[in-house]
Amino acid sequence: MRGSVDTIKEKLDIREIVSQYVKLEKAGQSFKARCPFHNEKTPSFFVSPVRQSFYCFGCGAKGDIFTFVQEIEGLEFREALKFLAERAGVELEYQRGESKTEKDKLFGVLEEATSFFEKELTGNKPALAYITSRGINEETIKKWRIGYASGEWRLLYSHLQSLGYDKEVILKAGLVKLKEGGEPYDVFRDRIIFPLSDQNGRVIAFSGRAFSKETEPKYLNSPDTALFTKSEVLYGLDKAKESIRKQDYAVLVEGQMDLVLSHQAGVLNTVAASGTAFTQAHLERLRRLSSRIILAFDGDSAGEKAAEKASELGISLGFEVKVADVPEGEDPAEIVKKNPQEWKEVLRQSLPAVEFFFNKIEGKEKDRRKLGKQIEKKILPMIKLVRSAIEQSHFVSMLSKRTGIKEEILWEDLRRVERKQDPRRIEEPRLDKKVPILSQREQIEERLTEIELWRKELPESFKKEEIELMDNLSGIILHENLSQLSIELSRAEALKDNKLVAGLARQIQEVHSQIRKLEEKKKML
Repeated sequence: MRGSVDTIKEKLDIREIVSQYVKLEKAGQSFKARCPFHNEKTPSFFVSPVRQSFYCFGCGAKGDIFTFVQEIEGLEFREALKFLAERAGVELEYQRGESKTEKDKLFGVLEEATSFFEKELTGNKPALAYITSRGINEETIKKWRIGYASGEWRLLYSHLQSLGYDKEVILKAGLVKLKEGGEPYDVFRDRIIFPLSDQNGRVIAFSGRAFSKETEPKYLNSPDTALFTKSEVLYGLDKAKESIRKQDYAVLVEGQMDLVLSHQAGVLNTVAASGTAFTQAHLERLRRLSSRIILAFDGDSAGEKAAEKASELGISLGFEVKVADVPEGEDPAEIVKKNPQEWKEVLRQSLPAVEFFFNKIEGKEKDRRKLGKQIEKKILPMIKLVRSAIEQSHFVSMLSKRTGIKEEILWEDLRRVERKQDPRRIEEPRLDKKVPILSQREQIEERLTEIELWRKELPESFKKEEIELMDNLSGIILHENLSQLSIELSRAEALKDNKLVAGLARQIQEVHSQIRKLEEKKKML
């Protein structure tokens, strides 16, 4: 693994990779641009071909070519490694006996299956008519490579075998299953087919919606394979990631139709869980792009319950979660078909999850005593999950104003609430565990180190910041010294060591004098 990393770094220039995402301008020996990780008007993002690294003086993002790809593409390290290996033409050493050829065959057979399903759709007028009747236009069909699987039992299997793919590869790709006698049959039959892709846009699985009313189940996903794990893949993330990063929030919907029509309406930061519950793995993928989400599930009781569970999971992991009020009996796809602008308005009026679910309870429960019980049962446990004390205070104040319940009573009940925790689904994300929490002194020292490294490329304005940082650092060090000297003085006084007491007292006076001079200097700047 280490050898592959070094080889990729030797073959790829960070400037060439970064320039594919942002426009770089020469700045001394380095290059600068507006940071792709936060909104800014003046470029503060620098790339050094000499050090093969980047640093943003606006948001503090920094790292090498791998860090950049991880952040910009929303990938884990191994995924970024594969992404860059392909760019560099480097063959990776696969572990546990898994060969590159094996995965290539799986990608290849899935690509052939996608093309086959696309062709089948063009030749099936009833299926095509159904898709267009749902409001999906021709451009969207092509963009999302929507297809159709006929009702025949072995049509896809026979086609793939005619192209030279053996039964084992087709089976491993999740395209066929075996009968008791070992005879293969197609997994997807009589279904509208939606290809699911990885972060690089390569097809890794399929989701099929029943075309005929008699076909069961209504939705069917590929089984888990070497390329696809249902609980980790968000449908549409490969197309939505750039928009999610730029707008700093993601819209999560339930179904494939909801997803493609939301994109067709111009809401390009939409993704779907696609036939499974919203999981922590989904959130970890989204976290690399944004920690803000809007849940827009179907306007029925099942959709509301799913949104409540997803809200609790998101809030517990530190996400800012809002919920869109989809009209009762409708879903996002139906709203878009009726009026795309109405869909955008529904999203604009989304509310913080706590407020949304309180509104739902308040609308159903007119008895004030029963309303209080529902708040205790459903709303307070959700507030308990909120990490910010300020946010908790805001929601408690909101509840008090709207119900007449005194804040101190709500706080008392909130303190008694046990924080919900499912160890299988709710745990601190791995990303947070890897990021050390720096003290103020460490943060300033790190910033000064970066200024020194990039000094030649930085504008004159950074000199003033450097002076201020150095003064702040001096102040912190002086106060640390003062604290240590005070501890030592207390010990000396306890030992009745008068000589040491006198010496420490002089040192303390000197530190106080230095602190006063530093404060006077700051006033003059």
